[in-house]
Amino acid sequence: MEGPKRVALVEDDAGMSQALVRILRLAGYAPTTFGSAEALIRDGGGADADCLVLDVQLPGMSGFELRDHLVLTGITAPVIFITAYDDAAARSLAELANAAYLAKPFTGKTLIEAVARALASTVLKNGD
Repeated sequence: MEGPKRVALVEDDAGMSQALVRILRLAGYAPTTFGSAEALIRDGGGADADCLVLDVQLPGMSGFELRDHLVLTGITAPVIFITAYDDAAARSLAELANAAYLAKPFTGKTLIEAVARALASTVLKNGD
């Protein structure tokens, strides 16, 4: 029997991170949080994630740079970018990465729907 889907959350705002963790847990996911891109890389958190929720604006490496790094290391879990600094350039980068993009503030329902779509697209690609 398979356990809950694992969601790696990279968010540097502690309050936002806590809120997103509560939402993800209530929806039946198993979230793991990281305060920076470097923390996720150091802890190997992307390797076992079924989905990644990455803040665009992070201290150090950005969410986009993190996604590129993960792809280069063979981690291809679907990505949802989140940001409080919505702009056309960021939306375009997310689209080029074939990733979902959510501008803060967004509802819990919007996040859960994005995660479900991301996970469903992985199942379709893998033929599971």
